[in-house]
Amino acid sequence: MIASTEFDAVVVGAGPNGLAAAITLQEAGCKVLLLEAKATIGGGMRTVECTIPGFKHDICSAVHPLLAISPFFASVKWSDYQLQMVNPGICGAHPLDHQRTVFLRSSMELTASTLGIDQDRYTNLIKPLLNDFEAVKRFILSPVSWPNQPGTILRFGLKAIQPSSWIANRFKSAEAKALVAGMAAHSMQPLSNWATGAFGLVLLAAGHKVGWPIPVGGSQSIADAMAAHFRLLGGVIETNFEVNSLQQLPSSKAVLFDCTPRQLLQIAGHKFSDFYKWQLNRYRYGMGVFKIDWALDAPIPWQDEEIKLAGTVHIGNTFEEISWNEAATARGIHPEKPFVLLSQPSLFDNTRAPEGKHTAWAYCHVPFGSQKDMTEAIEKQVERFAPGFRDRILSRHTMNTKAMQDYNPNYIGGDINGGVQDIFQLFTRPALRWSPYRTSTKGLYICSSSTPPGGGVHGMCGYHAANQVLQDIFKQG
Repeated sequence: MIASTEFDAVVVGAGPNGLAAAITLQEAGCKVLLLEAKATIGGGMRTVECTIPGFKHDICSAVHPLLAISPFFASVKWSDYQLQMVNPGICGAHPLDHQRTVFLRSSMELTASTLGIDQDRYTNLIKPLLNDFEAVKRFILSPVSWPNQPGTILRFGLKAIQPSSWIANRFKSAEAKALVAGMAAHSMQPLSNWATGAFGLVLLAAGHKVGWPIPVGGSQSIADAMAAHFRLLGGVIETNFEVNSLQQLPSSKAVLFDCTPRQLLQIAGHKFSDFYKWQLNRYRYGMGVFKIDWALDAPIPWQDEEIKLAGTVHIGNTFEEISWNEAATARGIHPEKPFVLLSQPSLFDNTRAPEGKHTAWAYCHVPFGSQKDMTEAIEKQVERFAPGFRDRILSRHTMNTKAMQDYNPNYIGGDINGGVQDIFQLFTRPALRWSPYRTSTKGLYICSSSTPPGGGVHGMCGYHAANQVLQDIFKQG
C-alpha cells in the first residue's frame, strides 16, 4: 500500500529509464514515488534462475557498452552499491566459415592489424570517431538539439546517416565487411536502411574506448544498485503495483511513464489532445526477438579457441548472409540461418553458474509478433561454429515474442527497443514535438526508450525526461 503522502512526482515503471528519471528528480530535491508492476524492479535488467537452480540468466540486457558511455551512469559511484563491471579480454567475436574469425578488440590498432588489406581503411574510418568521441557521445545520447561542436558532429553525421551496407562497401575483405554487419545488425533493421551505419560505428568506437562490460552477478545488479541509490536519497519504491489508469495514482505535480505509446494511450489517452493521440497511434514497432538461455556442462566448444575470450559473439557469417537474413526478417520471413547475438558471461563471471558449469544467452531477430520456435535454427547456427555444442546443454529456457511481451509489456510484439529506430523515428520518437518527453497534457510525461536516444541500458531517456520536468514544473535548469 502507498503511504498517504503527496509526492512531487510519480514514475510509473522501474526499468533503467524509470529508475534514472526517479533518481534524477530525487537528487534535485523532489519527493518521488516509483511504481513497478512486477515483483522485482529492473525491466530489461533482470536476472533469474530460469533453467536449473544455481544458473543465473539475464532475461534481456546482458552486455552494456552504452552504460559505459552514459553521462547519467557516470554521475554516481556505483561501486558504493556493490555494482562491479568486468570487461572481457575481447569485446566481440565474429566467426566465419572455414575457421576464420574477426575480433573487435579494445585496441583499434590491434583490431585493424588483423584486417589485412583493410587495415588502413578501418583506421581511417574509426580513428576520427575516436578522436571526436566525447562530442559524439554527448550528441547521440541527447535529444535533438544544436550540437556544441557542429563541425565535429557533421563529420560523424555524414558517416552515421549512411546505410551500413555503404560502410561495408568501403572494405575489400569478408572479415571487415562481416565485422560491420554484426555491429549494424543490433539496429534490428535491414542493413540497407539509412542511419544503420550509426549503430555499427558507435558500437565499434565504444569497444575501443570503454569496452563492452558485463555486470558481475547479472544485469539485476545494475537495477539493484540504482534502487539502493534512489532509496538512500529518500525515494520510495512500490512493487506489484500495476497502473491501468490515472485514478490509481496518488496526488503529485508530475507523472512520468516508462512505457511505450501503446500503454500510455491505454492509461492516459483520454487526457490527450486528438492530434497527440493520432501521433501515438501511428508509432511503429519493429522486429521481435526469440531468446534462449542455456545451462551448460562446459564452455561452448568454439572451433576457434580465441572466441572464448570474447564476451559477445555475432553468429551470421558474411555481410551478404546477414544482410539478406535481416531484410527477410523485416519482410516477415523466418530465415533458416538467422543472425544470432550470443553472450557467454560465465567465462568472465564465476557467480553465474556452479563451479565448472556455464551459462550462455542468445537471441535472433524474428518478424514482429512471431510465435515460431527458433530453437533449432539458433542452435544449428551455434553448432556451425562450435561442433558438439548441443552435447553440453543441460537445460534451456526459451521465450518467443509473446513471452517477451508477457515478461515486459514494453516489449510490444517482442520489440526490445521500444519501437523501430529507423531514420524516420530515431529522433521523433514517440511524436514530433518541441520536447519528445512532454505529452499534450501538462504534468504528464513519457520517459521510456520510446523517446530519444532510444533503446539500450543508458538511462538517458529517463534522465532527459526528468530534467524536462524539473524545468517545466519545478522551474529548475
